[in-house]
Amino acid sequence: MNWSGPAIVLSSRTHGEGAAVVQVLSREHGRYAGLLHGRSRKLALVQPGNLIEANWRARLEEHLGVFTFEAVAMRTSDALTSRAALAALGAACAVAQTALGERDPHPAIYDGLDLVLSHLGDVAVWPALYVRWELGVLDELGFGLELAHCAMTGAVDDLAFVSPKTGKAASRTAGAAYADRLLPLPKFLTNGGNGFSWTDIAGGLALTGHFLETRLYAAHNAPVPDARQRLVEEVARMAEAHKTT
Repeated sequence: MNWSGPAIVLSSRTHGEGAAVVQVLSREHGRYAGLLHGRSRKLALVQPGNLIEANWRARLEEHLGVFTFEAVAMRTSDALTSRAALAALGAACAVAQTALGERDPHPAIYDGLDLVLSHLGDVAVWPALYVRWELGVLDELGFGLELAHCAMTGAVDDLAFVSPKTGKAASRTAGAAYADRLLPLPKFLTNGGNGFSWTDIAGGLALTGHFLETRLYAAHNAPVPDARQRLVEEVARMAEAHKTT
């Protein structure tokens, strides 16, 4: 059998001499692994985040299969604009690879990942897109948060907290008495994303990270990827730097 179509490279690892096992995310076919021959000549092509036109073929569906690739968009160069963008690329690819089941299509997650990666050169856009993408991953996989209104009063204004147990939002007034037990809800997640700071992004990553760890990865007895922690640390560094400027 075989399939062809656009895909995002998630990772690659050397396999023998002159080959690599490559993981990609396809919109229509999900996360797929395959063997790519001639790795030494195609090293740049299989960098995580790159958009490629993939062809996968195998004699039987359950086989590893073999890839051939053609470049569509080389995202690594965009990510090199900053350490934070590069960390976001690594985190996004690692989360996609570890959160999604093999050969299980999730078009919404693919579209969101493609959107994040295509904006890594624009620091005014990608940080909020990344946090929203992680929210979308949680939602798509059945662990979605309820951030549209206050769970206690039904109010839709001045939402400021999220319950770490239920994933439901609370308004500033209703949640004030429990603030020390609630997670902060960054304003950019409730107002369309306008006016976020690095501190807001750090708060957004803390929010999504809590539920990725306690709901998604805990269900598989797996840790959150190290690459995501590197993004958290880089965003924290940016937030601290901007406090002193």
